[in-house]
Amino acid sequence: MTKYIFITGGVVSSLGKGISASSIGRILKSRGLNISMQKIDPYINVDAGTMNPYQHGEVFVTEDGAETDLDLGHYERFIDTNLSSYSNVTTGKIYSSVISKERRGDFLGATVQVIPHITDEIKSTIQNISQNKKEKVDVVIVEIGGTVGDIESLPYLEAIRQFRNDIGKENVLYVHVTFIPYLKAAKELKSKPTQHSVRELREIGIQPDIIICRCQAKLSQEVKSKISLFCDIKYEAIIEAINVKSIYEVPMVFEEQKLGDLIIKSLNLKCQGPDLQNWENMVDKIYHPKREVNIGVVGKYISLKDAYISITEALLHGGIDNDCRVKIKRIDSDEVKKHSPKDLFKDINGILIPGGFGKRGIEGKIETVRYARENKIPFLGICLGMQCAVIELARNVINLEGANSSEFNPGTPFPVIDILPGQKKIKTKGGTMRLGTYSCKLEKDSLAFKIFNQEIIHERHRHRYEFNNLYKSDFSKHDIKFSGLNQDLNLVEIVELPNHPWFIGVQFHPEFKSRPNRAHPLFREFIKAAIEKSAR
Repeated sequence: MTKYIFITGGVVSSLGKGISASSIGRILKSRGLNISMQKIDPYINVDAGTMNPYQHGEVFVTEDGAETDLDLGHYERFIDTNLSSYSNVTTGKIYSSVISKERRGDFLGATVQVIPHITDEIKSTIQNISQNKKEKVDVVIVEIGGTVGDIESLPYLEAIRQFRNDIGKENVLYVHVTFIPYLKAAKELKSKPTQHSVRELREIGIQPDIIICRCQAKLSQEVKSKISLFCDIKYEAIIEAINVKSIYEVPMVFEEQKLGDLIIKSLNLKCQGPDLQNWENMVDKIYHPKREVNIGVVGKYISLKDAYISITEALLHGGIDNDCRVKIKRIDSDEVKKHSPKDLFKDINGILIPGGFGKRGIEGKIETVRYARENKIPFLGICLGMQCAVIELARNVINLEGANSSEFNPGTPFPVIDILPGQKKIKTKGGTMRLGTYSCKLEKDSLAFKIFNQEIIHERHRHRYEFNNLYKSDFSKHDIKFSGLNQDLNLVEIVELPNHPWFIGVQFHPEFKSRPNRAHPLFREFIKAAIEKSAR
């Protein structure tokens, strides 16, 4: 019987429910259990694909091409398991499904209501996560987005309340993540907001089994006893989540407080003892690196950290593999045209341009590519970053004056980047890009082959525009190598410069497959090249 753990949040948003859920997943996986995870987002959008990164952070893409919440990236990185479209649920998806059933007559003329029709659909979607896996899933961890008290979350809380009665109390565990504020004037931590949050949850009919308390300092025995008494919860089920330098330390913090043992006992799971030694070694490398490099990330959403969170984490992973601390300098691409690149990239050992959409900031990115190329700085261009590299090479190496992408200038005389043929007649924006995993064949005498050490790779994509094959011969004449191709669609996947220390652009998104204990080869080798640059 699959067990279910539901994670809710209270008091304030952005408490780190996703990291708490991911850390619980890591703890349970370290005991040999097969874990899957799911994020429920109460917003009415069908998925995160059309949402502005400034509002919602990055869009994480799964193997099967779902555009999902960024928390799925945390899930995959912590439990080292590829998730799918079943792992992200939204109100838009739930209501679309119920309305489709009503139009087909599935409800036999009944009045369609939130209870039972919407809640039944939610419960069915939760169970789908384990039913659509080839192997048996021992534990499914479900994070409910938002905060207890939000009107949008009520149907989901009602659904998970019913869920425990449906499958048995011994198969469901409720974890509530809350906030313990510190009042500087009084010099004490306050538990009252947590008491109110739990009371609101209990009014819905959910009694939390475990409370995870975000706090700045350790909870005193008095505070813990007060939470235990007023929230009707065991003293040992109150877990501290004190701020740490790295999110990857959180599983160890939880394990020290016996959270894993508590969950195993509560759900009556049969498994081996915990083994976090490799994870601890990885965290030790983060805290005690042997060297340091500076990486410049040039993008248009720089002011919001979550907009490039997978990029940031993948760079960190590359550093771990090289016993190196990666210091990231975030550079707004609009600023590149306003300042001297020499000043902006002073002391930078490697330059990365991430993916994105839209015309704003493009010329700054193209200028960045030129600076990296001419000054022999290791360069990694991802998706739009690769396209900017192609445009720069077309303009300044091949001398195709006015070369551009038809996305930014539909009237360009040299559309070296153009919309995919299959995208030209598409009008709707949501879920219609080239999404998910595609294969790529590498040339054996290339930097790409040296990096991956295999001929066929599979990587995740999210784009509408691609290199225009009409210009292949022009590029090849100038010693620009197309080292990776998708043979099924005849599309360029990788561009590189052989006469440069390390210059590579990829149409796919390698950051989505990187793990802290297993860095993506591109990021590992990019950081290695940056280290070599810093030593010169």
